[in-house]
Amino acid sequence: MTLPTRLLCLTSSICALTFFYSCKAQDKSIIAEGAELTLVASDYKFTEGPAVDKEGNVFFTDQPNNRILKWSLDGNISVYMENAGRANGLYFDHKGNLLACADEKNELWQINSDKSITVLVDDFEGKKLNGPNDLWVDPKGGIYFTDPYYQRDYWSRTKPELEKQQVYYLAPGKSELIVVVNDLVQPNGIIGSKDGKTLYVADIGDKKTYSYTINEEGILSNKTLFTEMGSDGITLDNQGNLYLTGKGVTVFNKSGVQIAHIPIDQGWTANVTFGGKNQKTLFITALNSLYTLEMNVKGVR
Repeated sequence: MTLPTRLLCLTSSICALTFFYSCKAQDKSIIAEGAELTLVASDYKFTEGPAVDKEGNVFFTDQPNNRILKWSLDGNISVYMENAGRANGLYFDHKGNLLACADEKNELWQINSDKSITVLVDDFEGKKLNGPNDLWVDPKGGIYFTDPYYQRDYWSRTKPELEKQQVYYLAPGKSELIVVVNDLVQPNGIIGSKDGKTLYVADIGDKKTYSYTINEEGILSNKTLFTEMGSDGITLDNQGNLYLTGKGVTVFNKSGVQIAHIPIDQGWTANVTFGGKNQKTLFITALNSLYTLEMNVKGVR
């Protein structure tokens, strides 16, 4: 057993105890009894963007290495795509295509089943996007995505072309973007409710997360402060609990009350989603690693 493995075992034991105390206020813990945080792999540079397909396989990105990985139901991890457009956030559309926030050229990609690529969006009103980051597909097939600006060393530009860091909506069958949020500092994580009525957006630059009502044509209204905490990636479970990332994973119920904290022995936790056969496994990307944790709740895909 290597030193990192021994440390992980110790961390997992501590985490299990922390889970118990973090969740004891609930009638039933959201974390499966006896579950421990499991390190799946740790040979990456920076993991991001986990997304689950209809079978429960989980795809995630190793952004600095410019590739997309696939965790399969048999527990194996394989390289799904090299030269992946410096993909960050991922999400599957209703047809089974993998959507990717490909910020190498500031584009939104559709990766088809044969791994051919369709560029869905590459600008806004003739100006280069900042860098699509995270996305969510609504029940109609429309795509919401965040567009913060993070300077990349592989870009030739050194400043944004757009004045604001915004949230956009791409309606089904359309090619023109609609601005749906334009008053945040640095929008990042984004997720919507299964019924398509509520959208959550994390403003990591202002350390806040908001909820919005989704109206006809994808337009948002009723901006409401959900919690005084920002986030990188975010997700929801089938009870309506919202999972925020950064320093581990912090879980809030639908009223915005913190109900759990999952500590991760890494300097940064980037993203989170549910996967596996029954979507009861929480997948967590954190710096060079991928972790899993068995849950009592499940995802809403």
